Amino acid sequence: MKKLSTALVALLFVLALAACGQKTAETPASSAPAASAVPGTSKEITLKVGASSVPHAEILNNVKAKLKTQGVNLEVIEFNDYVQPNVQVFEKQLDANFFQHQPYLDQFNIDKKQNLVKVAGVHIEPFGAYSQKVKSAADLKEGATVAIPNDPSNAGRALALMEKNGLIKLKEGVGIKGTVQDVVENSKKLQIKELDPAMLPRTVGEFDLALINTNYALQANLLPTKDALFMEDKNSPYVNILVSRPDNKDSEAMQKLAKELNSEDTKKFIEDKYKGAIVPAF
Repeated sequence: MKKLSTALVALLFVLALAACGQKTAETPASSAPAASAVPGTSKEITLKVGASSVPHAEILNNVKAKLKTQGVNLEVIEFNDYVQPNVQVFEKQLDANFFQHQPYLDQFNIDKKQNLVKVAGVHIEPFGAYSQKVKSAADLKEGATVAIPNDPSNAGRALALMEKNGLIKLKEGVGIKGTVQDVVENSKKLQIKELDPAMLPRTVGEFDLALINTNYALQANLLPTKDALFMEDKNSPYVNILVSRPDNKDSEAMQKLAKELNSEDTKKFIEDKYKGAIVPAF
């Protein structure tokens, strides 16, 4: 009887171990699904985009709410220069930027050995010439001072606009890539000074004429259609673009941003807010 009891206890012990083993093996199958697989719990994606404050940051902020409903948290970081937004995208401190046109980006990539790319074109900012001293370009006297941006692409753009309005003549064929050294005719002996683009609106009164990017002009309450002595027309090739890296330009979040920047709502926002000073390019 004692032997039987011992055998029975041993059998029950083996069965208990088998049951425990079976329960342990089945546990993963009965676990709750991961959070990312539960409907309505997908993680929000943050896009950090560098921008000039006017109009780029304003345009970006206008699409924030719509992107939020699509799972994209748009974080806009404002800059007052044309270098750091590209540097920080390249170094992956930012996901994208919105402040420049293609000729500037092309030259920046060459100079800095970077490979940033266009995601979408958004608007055109007609380049304008401003003055607090004369009412027209014809009023400029001999030896008058003219300020232009000091970065290569915008300097060439300013010089081309001056040539179009009869102030200078550039070496044949240089087009928008012209430099001050390419000026071959300057009948009024204009003194052309190159300054940081952000400085131009604040120093416009120190010169007889200043050619200023619209985003900086707007910051100084200068409206191209109202205050410029002359300006580019709507056929300008300088479309302002959303820029990112090759590795993230086609990401779902980036494409959602591009789509909103090219939407009818954005077009209406640009037309209503800037009244022709900025023109949609889509």
